[in-house]
Amino acid sequence: MADRGPDASVSPSRFKRRSVMLGGGALAVLALAGGAALSFRRLALDPQDVEALEVFHQHNWEDAQGRGFDARALKGQPMVLNFWATWCPPCVEEMPELGALQREFDAAGLRVVGLGVDTAARIAAFETRMTLGYPLLVAGGAGAELGRRFGNASGALPFTVVVDRQGRIRDRILGRFSLPRLEARVREAVA
Repeated sequence: MADRGPDASVSPSRFKRRSVMLGGGALAVLALAGGAALSFRRLALDPQDVEALEVFHQHNWEDAQGRGFDARALKGQPMVLNFWATWCPPCVEEMPELGALQREFDAAGLRVVGLGVDTAARIAAFETRMTLGYPLLVAGGAGAELGRRFGNASGALPFTVVVDRQGRIRDRILGRFSLPRLEARVREAVA
């Protein structure tokens, strides 16, 4: 009988099991690598987000009374940027929850900022009816453009962006937010 070499003792069924085990291991390695890549991408600074944050920080914002707001002072702080308007019912509905969120996470450095895609007169009238505990800035058309830079291509309101200390976007929420979801993202942002 001729020598069949070292693999001659491997039965066909045993060879299939080894192939399946090796294939399964390769799939596990690929899944692990894919998960790591997604995590890295999620936590990486997106150049478009960096640009949008830079526009926010460099803009000369004012409140409805014409007082300046130094957005540069918010660099390195976790933020919730909420794009809203006085004529938008879901925007107005969620604002007390944003005020409560500001109070709850104030000691952790969170800053909630309302960017009113509206006029100063309408925002000033709105503020006489509701005290929120966070600044409401007059953003007008600049607010709509900034919202687009943050990924709100439709320009719909409300639109909320959660930013962590490193300037990474933790969430973008178009429409009325779910408070548990927003709180979870804020906890990540202040960590």
